[in-house]
Amino acid sequence: MPTYFSNVGGLPPQTQTLSSKAVFKTAYAVIPKTVMSDIVTSVLPHWEATRAWIISRPLSGFAETFAQYIMEVAPGGGSVRPEPDSRAQAAIFVVEGEGVITCLGEEHPLRAGSFAYIPAGMAWTFRNDGPSAVRFHWVRKKFKVVEGLEPPPPVFTHEDDCVLHPMPDTDGKWATTRFIDPGDVRYDMHLNIVTFEPGAIIPFMETHIMEHGLYVLEGKAVYRLNEDWVEVEAGDYMWLRAYCPQACYAGGPGRFRYLLYKDVNRHPDL
Repeated sequence: MPTYFSNVGGLPPQTQTLSSKAVFKTAYAVIPKTVMSDIVTSVLPHWEATRAWIISRPLSGFAETFAQYIMEVAPGGGSVRPEPDSRAQAAIFVVEGEGVITCLGEEHPLRAGSFAYIPAGMAWTFRNDGPSAVRFHWVRKKFKVVEGLEPPPPVFTHEDDCVLHPMPDTDGKWATTRFIDPGDVRYDMHLNIVTFEPGAIIPFMETHIMEHGLYVLEGKAVYRLNEDWVEVEAGDYMWLRAYCPQACYAGGPGRFRYLLYKDVNRHPDL
C-alpha cells in the first residue's frame, strides 16, 4: 500500500538542537523535513485558506528550470486564479486529503496518489470541499515551445492506475512510475515516482543534463550528491543541479520512494 509523507508544519521546541543536515551547495541542496516549519511558509495571491512551502525556485546558483511547492489548502480553500503566469505549466501530485481541479469545464476529483498535468496557458481552478486539509506538490515550469510541435494535452491519473516500470537488469528492485509517456516529446518535463526495494542501488554515478528535484515520500536511504553521501528519509527534499553526480543505496528496512522532477525532451538554450 503506497504511503506519501505529508506531515509538514509546526515549530521545533526551544530545546531542539541546532545541528541539521540542511545544506546549500553549488551542485546540490538538501532541505530536510525538520526545517519545513510554520515560519517558512508563503501565502499566495488569489489562493484562499492556503499556505505553501516553496522548496525550489529559479535562482542564480540554484534551480534553473522549475519551482516546486508543497501546498496546504484548508477546508473551503482553493483558487479560481491559481497560476499567474500564462507561460507556466503545472504538475500536481497529492499526498494527503481530497480536492477538485476543474479544467476545460470538467471536474477532476483528487486524492492521495492523484497526479495532474495542466498545460501552459490553460485555465484551471482548485478547491477543497472536504472536511480536512489537502496537501499536494505543485511543480511550475515555463513551457519551452517548439515550432511545428503541437502543445501537450492535460493528464489526470492516479498511481494505482499506472504501471511500475522496472529498470533493466534489476529484478524489479529499482522501478519508476511514469505519469507522462516518456516517448511523447510534446512534454518538456516529467514528474515520476521512483521506488527502491530494500537493498537496491543506483549502481553508477549518474551524471547527466537533467536537473532534478527529489522529495522523499517513503522510507530512508543514503544518497550520493556530488562528492558527499547524505542520509535522507521521508519528508526530506533534494535539489540536484544539471550534471551533479548522483547514486543511491536503499538499505531498508522498508521501501525507499521519492517524487522526481526532471526537465526533458528539449535542446539546451545556447
